[in-house]
Amino acid sequence: MYDFSPATGSDKPALYADLLAAARALTEGEPDAIANMANVAALIWQYVPDLNWAGFYRLVDEVLVLGPFQGKPACIRIALGSGVCGTAAATRQVQRVEDVHAFPGHIACDAASASELVVPVIHKGALIGVLDLDSPRPARFDEADAAGLGSLCAAIAPALAG
Repeated sequence: MYDFSPATGSDKPALYADLLAAARALTEGEPDAIANMANVAALIWQYVPDLNWAGFYRLVDEVLVLGPFQGKPACIRIALGSGVCGTAAATRQVQRVEDVHAFPGHIACDAASASELVVPVIHKGALIGVLDLDSPRPARFDEADAAGLGSLCAAIAPALAG
């Protein structure tokens, strides 16, 4: 069992360093990608403040398919290039959206979501899926969040590849 006590306050780099250490500890030695996604989604949900959804979409036959998550029920399939998740997957670029209602083609799974951060998960040059975080707070995510979660996804991608 891993006892995770994240940094408190506004020190995001310390929070994300702690989160990365915990994610590595949870996924180390576990070959099942779905189990690892489930634990990482739960870890993020528990320790990243102001979220109303946190989880993964997996790339299956060139479509994003809902994976392990925390929050309200979500859209099951998202086409590449569609919405924030599909855009992140198609471009392989982090999408940090301050106002989801202003994002062209936004897919509203939860009407309470106001901002979103989506990080592509890439292993050995192949897209595995995306990490998707939603918040009810507008402009919730900043560059420190994008950098911290980008580093986390890059580091644990092998454990999420199966």
